Amino acid sequence: MSLYIHVPWCVRKCPYCDFNSHAIENDIPESAYLSALLEDLDQDLTLAPGRTVETVFIGGGTPSLMSGDFYHKLFQGLRERLAFADDAEITLEANPGTLEEGRFEAFRRAGINRLSIGVQSFNPAHLKALGRIHDSAGAHRAIESAKKAGFDNFNLDLMHGLPGQTPDQALEDLTTAMSHKPPHLSWYQLTLEPNTEFYSRPPDLPEDELLWDIAQQGSDYLHQHGFTDYEVSAWCQEGKASRHNLNYWTFGDYLALGAGGHGKVSLPAGEIKRYWKTRQPEAYLNRIGSRTAGSASIDAKELPLEFLMNVLRLRKGVAESLFYERTGLPLSSVAVQLESLRDDKLLVSDRLQATALGQRFLNSLLERFL
Repeated sequence: MSLYIHVPWCVRKCPYCDFNSHAIENDIPESAYLSALLEDLDQDLTLAPGRTVETVFIGGGTPSLMSGDFYHKLFQGLRERLAFADDAEITLEANPGTLEEGRFEAFRRAGINRLSIGVQSFNPAHLKALGRIHDSAGAHRAIESAKKAGFDNFNLDLMHGLPGQTPDQALEDLTTAMSHKPPHLSWYQLTLEPNTEFYSRPPDLPEDELLWDIAQQGSDYLHQHGFTDYEVSAWCQEGKASRHNLNYWTFGDYLALGAGGHGKVSLPAGEIKRYWKTRQPEAYLNRIGSRTAGSASIDAKELPLEFLMNVLRLRKGVAESLFYERTGLPLSSVAVQLESLRDDKLLVSDRLQATALGQRFLNSLLERFL
């Protein structure tokens, strides 16, 4: 069991962002949002009776806009309602442009023990093209401030395939990031998502051949420096994989709090349910009673694809036994597809794991389960 908490506010909406984020117009109503989150959880406690929270991820928006006092009170309330593992991984997304002196220390005191710092690029021109509110110097300061505050477990978020980016520039972003000795990197290609400014007015992105060169050179560089790509876009040093994201990718359960948060839970009767919260911050704050906007059970016919869409993103896949454990279905229900994919050298023989060829054509592989 994990817990996802969404903080919907940001300073400015980035042109590539399709998350539920809203630019600040006035002061953030911290106290009201704190009360709403805890009321929200009170309504959801029946979804996870007796279960222990192993990981927490606070995403957004820009969660680092909230004060250390907000998180101190939030986790005090959460721990009064939920059991937390002694070694629970608690991650906060942080934007370098929102971090004044002392804020990291306050997050640490509140119980947050892992950060995901949204750098995206160290190149001034690319930061401007992405609409980021920080500059390269601000990114460096934020990373070093986090380390000084005692965060030895952190992720740096980097994009590649940026407007006008060359392979050399993409590699320079990686070498600059590595100078800070991060234990974890999220390194992924910029994509144009619907309902974003970039989708409406597409920037000039690198051609496919350049994108391939960037991916290959970056992959070679990271492997040479001791990083493992344990998931399609996640790289880490030994033992530093994101436990929260691994729970997603192994089709685990997670509660969701906050405006626009999405959750997934396995219920005692065998039902697997997804649910989502009211998206608009004002509506979420003013809601009386449940803040769940909708829910849906995952149909048994859809479960194999739902499961495999997640686990096959992992380079090492998972044991076959996890299929029954997470879905309640026998592996024989997909035996025909598995045999066909193994004959085509897209899956390995003894695990639910894509081969190198299968990873390259993952979408086509997954279509076999439709």
